[in-house]
Amino acid sequence: MKSTDLPSAQDVKETVKKINEPQSRESNLSNLKALEGIPGIASFLKTTKEAGVDSASVSTRRSRYGCNSLPSSPRKSWFQLFVDTMVDDETVQILIAAAVVSLIVGIYDDPTTGYVEGCAILAAVLIVSVVTATNDYQKETQFRQLSKANDDTTVLVKRDGEVVSIPVADIVIGDLVCIEAGDAIPCDGLLLRADSLSVDESALTGEPIDIEKDLESDPFLLSGCIATNGTAEFVAIAVGKDSQWGIIKAHLEKEQDQTPLQEKLDHMAEVIGYVGMAAAAATFVAMMFIYIVVKPEYLENTSLFAHALDAFIIGVTIVVVAVPEGLPLAVTIALAYSTKKMLKDKNLIRHLQACETMGNATNICSDKTGTLTENRMTVVKGIFANVEQTETAPECETVLSSDVCDTSREIILQAIATCSTARILNKDQLQAEDSESVDDGDIHPEKDTRFHVVGNKTEGALLILAQSKFFNEDDYEARRVQANFGNSGGSRLFPFSSKRKRMSVLVKENEDWMLFHKGAGEIVLENCSTYLDKDGSVKPLTAAKRKYFEDTISSYASQALRCVALAHRSNIDKLVSPDTCSVEECEQKLEKDMTLNALVGIVDPLRGDVVDAVKTCQTAGIFVRMVTGDNIETANAIAKQAGILTDDGLSMVGEEFRKLTPAQLDEILPRLQVLARSSPEDKHILVERLNGGLMPKTKEAWLEAHPGRDWETERDLLLPGYYEEWAKSRDGVGEVVGVTGDGTNDGPALKAADVGLSMGISGTDVAKNASDIIIMDDKFSSIVKAVLWGRSVFDNIRKFLQFQLTVNVVALTITFLSAVAGYQPPLNAVMMLWVNLIMDTMGALALGTEPPASNLLLRRPYKRDASLINLPMWRNILAQSSYQLGLLIFLLQKGPEIFDCESGSTRHFTIIFNAFVFCQIFNEFNAREIGDVFNPFKNLRDSPMFLAVIIFTIIAQWVIVEYGGDFTQTAPLNLEEWKVTSMLGAISIPVGFVMRLVPVHEDPESFAGLKSKNQMGSNKQGSSLVTVFFLPVMAAVVYKIFFD
Repeated sequence: MKSTDLPSAQDVKETVKKINEPQSRESNLSNLKALEGIPGIASFLKTTKEAGVDSASVSTRRSRYGCNSLPSSPRKSWFQLFVDTMVDDETVQILIAAAVVSLIVGIYDDPTTGYVEGCAILAAVLIVSVVTATNDYQKETQFRQLSKANDDTTVLVKRDGEVVSIPVADIVIGDLVCIEAGDAIPCDGLLLRADSLSVDESALTGEPIDIEKDLESDPFLLSGCIATNGTAEFVAIAVGKDSQWGIIKAHLEKEQDQTPLQEKLDHMAEVIGYVGMAAAAATFVAMMFIYIVVKPEYLENTSLFAHALDAFIIGVTIVVVAVPEGLPLAVTIALAYSTKKMLKDKNLIRHLQACETMGNATNICSDKTGTLTENRMTVVKGIFANVEQTETAPECETVLSSDVCDTSREIILQAIATCSTARILNKDQLQAEDSESVDDGDIHPEKDTRFHVVGNKTEGALLILAQSKFFNEDDYEARRVQANFGNSGGSRLFPFSSKRKRMSVLVKENEDWMLFHKGAGEIVLENCSTYLDKDGSVKPLTAAKRKYFEDTISSYASQALRCVALAHRSNIDKLVSPDTCSVEECEQKLEKDMTLNALVGIVDPLRGDVVDAVKTCQTAGIFVRMVTGDNIETANAIAKQAGILTDDGLSMVGEEFRKLTPAQLDEILPRLQVLARSSPEDKHILVERLNGGLMPKTKEAWLEAHPGRDWETERDLLLPGYYEEWAKSRDGVGEVVGVTGDGTNDGPALKAADVGLSMGISGTDVAKNASDIIIMDDKFSSIVKAVLWGRSVFDNIRKFLQFQLTVNVVALTITFLSAVAGYQPPLNAVMMLWVNLIMDTMGALALGTEPPASNLLLRRPYKRDASLINLPMWRNILAQSSYQLGLLIFLLQKGPEIFDCESGSTRHFTIIFNAFVFCQIFNEFNAREIGDVFNPFKNLRDSPMFLAVIIFTIIAQWVIVEYGGDFTQTAPLNLEEWKVTSMLGAISIPVGFVMRLVPVHEDPESFAGLKSKNQMGSNKQGSSLVTVFFLPVMAAVVYKIFFD
């Protein structure tokens, strides 16, 4: 075949797109018929059912249409990750710049100790970068995709009329691919031949049932799915990046730019940098003004250059002091500590920042199957031999009513066991398989010890019921062995067909033959004329009784239960010859006038913790949405049970969703609670529209996302829109979106989300690797714990900021005042290094490891652009810094008189230093609360790290003061001076009480998400005991110090 005979790549792409739209079977079929059906497509692709493609055209096809493989991004080395932490973090960059300048100026000004501050900052940067890079590298090692294993997989294809085995990657468009039960479908295709083919499409669509495939009603095969039954041949119509799996993989390569926390930190670092530079400039100008205009006596012998150099050095010092060098360390410690703790709550954090981001999630878009439900079809109720049972799920441990006699019970069990092709792997078999697996040293989720169904999931539900206590743990396999299937004179099986929606089996019992029948409730009931009663008798199906069963079927349907009926017919060997009976003969002669044995309601049930967990999320201000590939009736029923779909909520199917314009979608987003029959692309678009993270920002990016469309006329008509329009519609502030999922189809949305959460037990490798957090026990309630820990991390970072900025304000102000007044700053470089150590490492350990409080779930999440420092925090910072500044100035002026020491002496400055350090120690207690609550000693037993840090700091301070000597330029203090300076520091506690009386409240506009009825307000409980007992004691101590 000449290459010129093959259609162009663009023609193939456009043609295939018409018949390969995800979750659009009806429109795909319509378009397929317009293209002359499957033969027309085969002819278009220059392939035949008999011979397949010409092997001579394979190389041309591969170069023109692409190969069936996808490039994977190279893994980053530890050093690359280490560099990334410094390149991507503006705060770290500012710290590095400040450290370099501080080193140069410090060494020039004082070669002996001038290097200390710069080296301390660089050490903090190094610790942050090493911890972050090491954590990311370890997680990447544990969860690197094992997709290379697929490269060794082979598949059978027909070329030149012969069946040959080739690697999956060598498949080209037009190849005839042969598959059988158990095979993964390697590319998208159209069926040419199918023999009882069933496909598990749950990984792509989310539907928990196997889909029957045939040439008329559903000939479409999708890559990434599994053939569960039968055999087939299909023509490959899309390979590699153009297949459904390839489209998903392409979305997985796109990364979010920054997390909300990173955005806040960068903004705050920028503001603090400007403030520091402004203060430095003001200091320089003031000092030069004093020299040139005021001309004080102490500057008479100083040259203009020397004074200008001194002013510059002090300005650099102010910038260094203003920069919160401990903040990245505090963030890293808080995240790393919480990550370890969250593992106990079944949350495995793959990316540190995801921990905090989840705390301020405003939306959770959840998959249904496997996330909200158990991904396990279960018989939850039924009528057995005319006896109704409302609880039949295995975990309920109910038993069949004793009113049902053994005869009726045997007939029902025989129908379940023989009228089925499914198998159950029990817990012992699963554990045996697990014990044979190799321990690779990685962290693994909990084992799924539930029964595992091989084959049809609905049949599996009935078999699990038969094996449960409900039927006294019946042995279905023994019944199948006794039925002697597949042997001469043995039982006959006519498998389930989606066309007939039923199946039959002819079973020989002793010398008699019996038909057992199973299928959709309404169809089976229509062909029954009698019913099995509890005493084993067969009774006529009267009009009233038929109405009773019909109402039961309708009731099940309204509850989104799949109704399956079991029936039987005796003595069939008098009507047909069982050995030679065909499907058609069975349907015409036997599948009528049957006896109804049972009606059962089957559903993929909600996980037990979902209802409470969803309610908790909604109370916490989080909008929970269900996005599923299942049909809208089932989705709505499950969403109502879970509490997701409310009376004023909106549910929609994917085909309607795709037709919306960006403006129309924005209009319904506040009410859109269920999106059913959705494709992976729909879920991805929804997430993009909510958070704007991957929204096309340029014309070129938009055209890449919408090939062949017109930018000028269609940019406002096609989803997801473009960034400029999106930002204008919501002032540039998007939602913080968490996405949960377990299937391959969830991968793109998990990647596009601010936080992707996958299921550790039931989740596919694709979902896990696309996610930021893995829920190890598959419970939705564990997501709530992730929210709680995330909010705790956010608050702990704020606590640290409140603590550190207090010291920064004091240090910056005292440096400025000292420079302007012509005094030497009272704290030397080594003293400031120790204070910085208390602020940075010690403060981060103490405040970054505070455990979460349950009341954090009673407030709404913060907006994406909400400031890290709110008004109550500024009030607390300014109040404490004012006290500490006043105390330093007071001790600087009156200290020599009070403590009988020489002004400016080592002992004088040691007293100031000691009081200042104890102010920080006691202010750490104040910093444990960032709002109006005054209870600094609350739950200290739950914060062992905090207590350890306080004790260590006090001991270290005593060592530095008593034994620091010339290195720290400190002098030992007597007991009275220790008592007085520590008590002066302790006054920070009553200052903390008084400052909280100032009525300053957080801006309500800083919150996002749903408005909760139980929203947490200002809570002043717990402060009364401290107020009653502690304040009088402090007042007495102050009186003792100053007036006794």
